[in-house]
Amino acid sequence: MTDAERRLFILDTNVLMHDPSALFRFKEHDVYLPMVVLEELDAGKKGMSETARNARQSSRFIDELMVNHPDEPIRHGLPLAEVPFLAANGNGHDLEKTPAGRLFFEMQSHSSALPESLPGSRPDNSILGTALALMSEHPEYRVTLVSKDINLRIKANVVGIHAEDYYNDQVLEDASLLYSGVHALPADFWETHGKQMESWQEEGRTFYRLTGPESTDWVPNECLYLDDEDEFEALVRRTEGDGAIIEHARRFYSEKQSVWGIKALNREQNFALNLLMDPEIEFVTLVGMAGTGKTLLTLAAGLEQTLDDRTYNEIIMTRVTVPVGDDIGFLPGTEEEKMTPWMGALMDNLEVLTQTGDGDGGSWERQATNDLLSSRIKVRSVNFMRGRTFLNRYLIIDEAQNLTPKQMKTLITRAGPGTKIVCLGNIAQIDTPYLSETNCGLTYVVDRFKGWEHAGHIILTRGERSRLADYASEVL
Repeated sequence: MTDAERRLFILDTNVLMHDPSALFRFKEHDVYLPMVVLEELDAGKKGMSETARNARQSSRFIDELMVNHPDEPIRHGLPLAEVPFLAANGNGHDLEKTPAGRLFFEMQSHSSALPESLPGSRPDNSILGTALALMSEHPEYRVTLVSKDINLRIKANVVGIHAEDYYNDQVLEDASLLYSGVHALPADFWETHGKQMESWQEEGRTFYRLTGPESTDWVPNECLYLDDEDEFEALVRRTEGDGAIIEHARRFYSEKQSVWGIKALNREQNFALNLLMDPEIEFVTLVGMAGTGKTLLTLAAGLEQTLDDRTYNEIIMTRVTVPVGDDIGFLPGTEEEKMTPWMGALMDNLEVLTQTGDGDGGSWERQATNDLLSSRIKVRSVNFMRGRTFLNRYLIIDEAQNLTPKQMKTLITRAGPGTKIVCLGNIAQIDTPYLSETNCGLTYVVDRFKGWEHAGHIILTRGERSRLADYASEVL
């Protein structure tokens, strides 16, 4: 090792299984892999799960580093500057700078300095013993253990090792900083922006060209509102230097302007229907707590555009199968039959959308409607999406907060011409291990698609399910 004043980061296995490119995320600092980490990567490489694929990718990165430097003594460390595979896979575009550190491996056994209560035979305790030995042998380094295992970080701090979580994959520092998609206009908005305003109509739609201090911060498809007597609501369509073009939002508050019988009950729902019903917006994300109407609004808009407008050929709904409680085991039947227990939200909302009345006539009509919808709504598993291409489809990704950024990329890149993708989720209810509000796939795509002229986002804040559900969300 060099004598330069650098930090030495010891990586736990779960960091590489979470993000294989973590090896290259530590800028000018050095990275150290204990032998037990390599053994755990080898043990976890089997299977088709996301963690297994990441374990294999991590091994490929390490192998490529060794192939690129066959004459480099391993004990001196392998330079990380070349970032193999990252450019080819499109994963290196977000590196802040080319890493200048070196990758070291555990080349010899270290005498354990752990307390007797922590036997070194366990993998976690072996990593702790290695970290303590490195701190003693190389006092010129600030040794840091990086792990996503909370208990390992706690034990590390107890025995005097500096430990940190892996933060590089976090999109935001705090979930409260997530882009809301809605902007409240000041009370004097028209006085400060109306002097040079231009307005016109196209195909029954009203547009405004505005300039002023507020318009410089807007992004395409951001939702604007003004709490005045007219309850002005608009969407930003295009930004132009120091100005922008906005469109008066359609109002879906009445039965006559409803979507498949569903009307907006609050401002955010009306904005959501504007985004969902616009064929020029190909990617929509709806975030909100339970009962805000995410699935109902999305299905209503999908049925309207699939069965009435014929904009899309069919609706495809998918979600990641992460159980909240104990898993019920393997399910019999076809792919769609296996997914049925996970699609309770779909069935519940279809019951609302197909209510046609009481009596025999209503029952027959409802049954006929259900048969029609079953032929136009397909339920698919996320596990079989790789390699597919969807043409003229309305794709709904439910519970998107349980997907990793890589899984979200895999699903969104399935979209072919004429396809619209809607991602639904509640970042406060994440069931996937090692994912949080700040690094889940839903937060990732909201941040990355912000500002694209064909993407829209809205956070639904008001629950409309029932007063019981609203009260439970507040007090429980």
